[in-house]
Amino acid sequence: MIDLTPDRDDSMPRAARDSIGALDADSPRIVSISDIHGYLDAARSALTAVGDHPDFDPLVEADADGRLRWAGDDESVLVFNGDLVDRGPDNAAVVDLVERLARQAPPGHVRVTLGNHEWGVLFRDLVSWDSWFSGSRSDDARRQLCEAIVDGHVVAAYDGHAFTYAHAGRVSDYDTARLNDRFAEAAEELLDVIGTDEDEPTQKRLVDDYREVLGIGRAGGRAFGAGIAWLDFKFLSDDAPLQIVGHTRQEEVVQKGNVICENVIRANLEESGGEAVLVETEGELVALERRENGSVRKREFEIPERD
Repeated sequence: MIDLTPDRDDSMPRAARDSIGALDADSPRIVSISDIHGYLDAARSALTAVGDHPDFDPLVEADADGRLRWAGDDESVLVFNGDLVDRGPDNAAVVDLVERLARQAPPGHVRVTLGNHEWGVLFRDLVSWDSWFSGSRSDDARRQLCEAIVDGHVVAAYDGHAFTYAHAGRVSDYDTARLNDRFAEAAEELLDVIGTDEDEPTQKRLVDDYREVLGIGRAGGRAFGAGIAWLDFKFLSDDAPLQIVGHTRQEEVVQKGNVICENVIRANLEESGGEAVLVETEGELVALERRENGSVRKREFEIPERD
């Protein structure tokens, strides 16, 4: 499904799995994008918005063949905040883009959080998604995704400067490293049984045993009891932990107290513009939004005080 091994000899520090603070860099900026859902052109527009605004150096640049390449050196971290695939026409090309940038960037500078549609690759027998990209992945692809999780390249959550990045988020405080440890444990258990008679029953058990990460929640998903890849934005209170999430579709990036939702691509597919990324630095959080005429607007967001 996805191979995020960097194309270099040096490896990612283990602690860098969980937090920007473990990177050997001087306070890099974080650029985040969520819910690409196989819409490659929209993702390209959002990612290139960084360099198209005069206040920001490029994160990516097109090569001679038109493919996006890493241009952020070690001064940037790119977070793909879940749901890379399904719904759009270019799922394999989006996965290829993420893999390519991960190989080119310094180790630990491209992070991927688990979305519910990556969840669908792991737990395909628990949902009826056979017609989607996620539900049609081979057992080998499912093993590859499990290995990426065990190796720390795909995580449940990632700590930025002030905010934690998670696809859907959680209502109460959580320890990112512990949550990622739990996620890796579950992936390792699933990896051992993929393609065997124990595959489907293990899927069911893991979703229950690791519900804080993998749980679907009540009423078939997204409701109370849902894990960090499934909970709907409406259930996150103003005083939830400081988080940047996707998952719940918005027309523009919105803030509700401590939580910001950046899932805007699908709501803007019918007209030009609307694609966006968030850029977090120490002391600042902004959205860079593509306008209908191709220019880029910068919007600033409040960073609430930590308790």
